[in-house]
Amino acid sequence: MDEEFEAVLSTVGPRLRALRHRSGSTLAELSASTGIPVSTLSRLESGSRKPGLELLLPLARAHQVPLDELVGAPASGDPRVYPRPVKHKNMTVIPLTRKPGGLQAFKQILPAGPADREPNPRSHEGYHWLYVLNGRLRLVLGEQDLVLAAGEVAEFDTHLPHWFGNADAHAVEFLSILGPQGERFHVRASYRPE
Repeated sequence: MDEEFEAVLSTVGPRLRALRHRSGSTLAELSASTGIPVSTLSRLESGSRKPGLELLLPLARAHQVPLDELVGAPASGDPRVYPRPVKHKNMTVIPLTRKPGGLQAFKQILPAGPADREPNPRSHEGYHWLYVLNGRLRLVLGEQDLVLAAGEVAEFDTHLPHWFGNADAHAVEFLSILGPQGERFHVRASYRPE
């Protein structure tokens, strides 16, 4: 095995231990969330076991860090995200963040078409923030039936049944930020009186 590869692997254990300590988790709690036995986690952290993808992937997910951060891959120096659009039903979803867990940002595009779809509100864990870029977005939120125009924002707890779609026959583009339950999107702005 080449020396550079060995050097990278030797730093994984201490990094795993530091991430676990930072989160305040015990080995038993981490074992419960990943399905990895406590003894294996202990050997990984001490460096007596070499990590493989079958162990690193669930650990990266549990610690909510990208895999390259977990193994200490050298930074590319390029902060750009190269999103890969995904088709979901009739919508195009473009992920704008790469870090698993925490807040996730997406650009969503609903194509032009009839606006007469019947809403089917759903609820789930989390918190949602929407910003309409172009077009008009129909948002059904509990008992409310709203139309958001370009530049308008909505935020809501996703336990409340919700649904969104085109408000008219035109396409609509919007930004969507989703967070775990209790984690809200915060806008920081400075106010300068004139």
